[in-house]
Amino acid sequence: MQSAEAALQELGLELPPPPKPLGVYKPCLIDGKYLYVSGHGTVQNDGSLIIGRIGKDMDAAAGKLAARQVGLAILATIRQQLGSLDRVKRVIKVLGMVNCVPEFEKHPFVINGCSELFAEIWGTENGIGVRSAVGFGSLPDNIPVEIEALFELHEEA
Repeated sequence: MQSAEAALQELGLELPPPPKPLGVYKPCLIDGKYLYVSGHGTVQNDGSLIIGRIGKDMDAAAGKLAARQVGLAILATIRQQLGSLDRVKRVIKVLGMVNCVPEFEKHPFVINGCSELFAEIWGTENGIGVRSAVGFGSLPDNIPVEIEALFELHEEA
């Protein structure tokens, strides 16, 4: 199995700038062998945010792409904080929050954008963890998706 950094390079993906906290919290925190990552939004490569409510301003497919972008922002934070994505052993849990109209019901489809990215980076065995995908009436700055995650780290030698 190739490393996460090699997978990222092979996929030709560019990471956005790691988002700066917009409140009183840390982007991520290491506790023993676990890395907790705070909720991340839809930061694009130019630092701007994807904005909009799913079911009103964009469809589910656009929401899925937004969730993939959130996944890339999470990868950027991990790399900034740990120096390498290779320090991550596996994905434990993903919580995906979808800013959508009340009638929208395809939350899991949207959050698959992030989950599929993590599976591409760490493989299906280590890149897929447990998950929740839920709808919200609003999210900060009207972003369509916010995701937080928990990872297990490799033990340091």
